[in-house]
Amino acid sequence: MPFRIPLSEYLALGTYLLKWLGLAIPLGILVGSACAFFLWTLEWATVVRGQHPGLLYFLPLAGVAVSWLYRKYGKSVESGNNLIVDEIHEPGGGVPLRMAPLVLAGTVVTHLFGGSSGREGTAVQMGGSIASGLASLFPRLPRSDIPTLLMAGVAAGFGGVFGTPVAGMIFALEVLALGKTSYGAILPCLIAAIVADQSCVAWGIQHTHYHVETRIPSGEMHQFSGFLLLTKVAIAGIVFGLASRLFSESAHGFHHLFRTRIKNPEWRAAIGGVIIIGLVHLVGTRDYLGLGVSSTDPNAVTILSCFRDGGAGPLSWLWKTLFTVITLGCGFKGGEVTPLFFIGAALGNALASVSGAPVDLFAALGFVAVFAGATNTPLACTVMAMELFGSEHAVFYAVTCVLAYLTSGHSGIYLSQRIGTPKISPGTSPRGSLREVRDHR
Repeated sequence: MPFRIPLSEYLALGTYLLKWLGLAIPLGILVGSACAFFLWTLEWATVVRGQHPGLLYFLPLAGVAVSWLYRKYGKSVESGNNLIVDEIHEPGGGVPLRMAPLVLAGTVVTHLFGGSSGREGTAVQMGGSIASGLASLFPRLPRSDIPTLLMAGVAAGFGGVFGTPVAGMIFALEVLALGKTSYGAILPCLIAAIVADQSCVAWGIQHTHYHVETRIPSGEMHQFSGFLLLTKVAIAGIVFGLASRLFSESAHGFHHLFRTRIKNPEWRAAIGGVIIIGLVHLVGTRDYLGLGVSSTDPNAVTILSCFRDGGAGPLSWLWKTLFTVITLGCGFKGGEVTPLFFIGAALGNALASVSGAPVDLFAALGFVAVFAGATNTPLACTVMAMELFGSEHAVFYAVTCVLAYLTSGHSGIYLSQRIGTPKISPGTSPRGSLREVRDHR
């Protein structure tokens, strides 16, 4: 057969590239700028709450305000990330543009008054909302391109808010369905995530830097000590997966309990706020409020403190779980991922103390593995670990993320996720969405 250069194929590729550069670059700039403003307002809310501790006692009223706002203007966007996942799978009415300001305001109010939630959900929802709004500006855009644009918005939101563009790209591709990744949107997701990250940084936003100081000599991995450490890492991965499932089931359980027992959404939020205040007095600390990334108090339990010996208590991870599932279950806004980082890092700290493993390494493993199990995104979380902590311990990151993913079972924080490839026993495992699986159970 003669040598042939398919010029028509490369012409089509060039057209495809130009189209998505024209769409993904402005999308990344818009989402990255929104993430920068969001992170700035979160920092402001955290500082103000620290300066005025009495704001905590207005948490029930803040919850009433957020719930009223969503009942009045946000019924169509209340499902949050699940709405975006559903729209990508089965495009319908689109993602309303008002989702972005609503979720931003609700999350900032939640953090200002002491609710325990994260930022990923808000960033992803803003990304999806802005992407849907951008699509509406191009009425001739093929309907088949809208899910791709939404995925690019998710990648931009994730990459921009955490400063991990490659993980953001993979997360957007991987989060839609368990065990099934669609590469059709890989280029738009990569472009949007990189541009969003760079745009966020251009606004002067500084992401948190984490340090894993533990170093393992190259020859030691092939000795008994290396095998022993790998065994501890594997066991930890299983424990992290169980913690992921506990968080997911608790989050859905509390949400169901609040909605069935208290019909009025304003009352739900008010009662939830009172419970959070009661928990603060019960545990005698405010360490589990807000993001929990860092604190001006050197003795506080934070994500950063979990990377040092004695930086977390044996039950810190469980307290953060309880604070978060109640906050989100009663109607406050925010994401689950940053609390999952806290839970994983604190649990890793506790496991390291028990097993004699390196504390900073196990905190890093828990940081990403609990997230992997709760979102069913082991590849994105493995790459995220390398972007945040460096690639030296890549094998350990992969082991814990994969085992946590498997151990968490067919559960997760995003009930709209489909089961593309069951985790075990393909012939007998459930199909459909995680919501359908959970309802069946």
